[in-house]
Amino acid sequence: MRGSVRVPDEGAEHVDSPTPAQSHPLEIIDVIEETADAVSLVFARPAGEHFDYRPGQFLTLRVPGTPEDGTTWAPRCYSLSSTPGLDDHLQVTVKRTAGGYASNWLCDNAKPGMTLESLPPGGRFTVRDEPDGLLLFAAGSGITPVLSILRAALSGGTAPVTLIYANRDRESVIFDAALTELQEAQGDRLTVIHWLESERGLPAAAALASLLPPPTAATSAYLCGPAPFMDCATEAAGAAGVDGARIHREAFSSLTGDSFAAVPAAAPASSDCAATVTVDLNGATTTLAWPREQVLLDTLLAAGLDAPYVCREGNCGGCAFRLRRGEVEMLVNDTLDDYELGTGVRLACQSLPRADDLAVEFD
Repeated sequence: MRGSVRVPDEGAEHVDSPTPAQSHPLEIIDVIEETADAVSLVFARPAGEHFDYRPGQFLTLRVPGTPEDGTTWAPRCYSLSSTPGLDDHLQVTVKRTAGGYASNWLCDNAKPGMTLESLPPGGRFTVRDEPDGLLLFAAGSGITPVLSILRAALSGGTAPVTLIYANRDRESVIFDAALTELQEAQGDRLTVIHWLESERGLPAAAALASLLPPPTAATSAYLCGPAPFMDCATEAAGAAGVDGARIHREAFSSLTGDSFAAVPAAAPASSDCAATVTVDLNGATTTLAWPREQVLLDTLLAAGLDAPYVCREGNCGGCAFRLRRGEVEMLVNDTLDDYELGTGVRLACQSLPRADDLAVEFD
């Protein structure tokens, strides 16, 4: 990644906050100005496995709030632009958003030596269908997880990669130099196509489709950016012949609660007529009674199991599991796509049992 890493000479400045069990302080060791309105924050990676991650995932940072709007902390999710196995440290990239308090606070105030609380990496926007070719679509700061995916694909396989990256103009292209270097190093294996609205206008599905190479049955497309752009890119990938089940979009939903707050103990639930669930988690198998009107995550936490989660709202994928047996009803799903649903992936924070005997597995 671009930019040198500067280790502060003095002790770290800590942005003080309560520290729930699953959150960790991350020290900023570098702030890289990517464009006039985007910065990358480089964090020293903590020891242990808590911050192992997959390309395309995000961190949930606790950003100080303001007395004016009555908030003390603002939890916000920012995609990792670093790549596991290639980068020693963790890096997220933040672009200013009009009226966005957290993004502006980070761009204006983040500096080496500061620490911010973070939840472990989460998210389902990762390559998981073993493609023999990758079509990547990004717009604006949507390049952040896409760059991580792109670099991982180039270093760990032989599949060709095509990236279409849309921006207002050349000055707003994040990672412009890094993408140029990758393209020069990879030759014909990587194709980077910049769509600049200042030159071409807004992206159109037919025009995007005309830029794509012919896909195979195992070509996959990954899309990240504003919803209208992803709609356009989805149509373009489908028109080019990509299997709809292999078109994956990053889901964006604003957090409405405090992901860092201590999780209240689950209310006592009647075990009468409860389902039975067998849970594979962290290398151990446990069988539990699962009350019919209690979500799986609450059942696991009440039993003392260290189940993964981030938002508890059904929009981040941090509590995803694979349903091996039985049937569940999900109350909310703002992150899983049709491919994941078809392979049995469900959200623990939103799943109610709709069978007598179930089996679930967490990655």
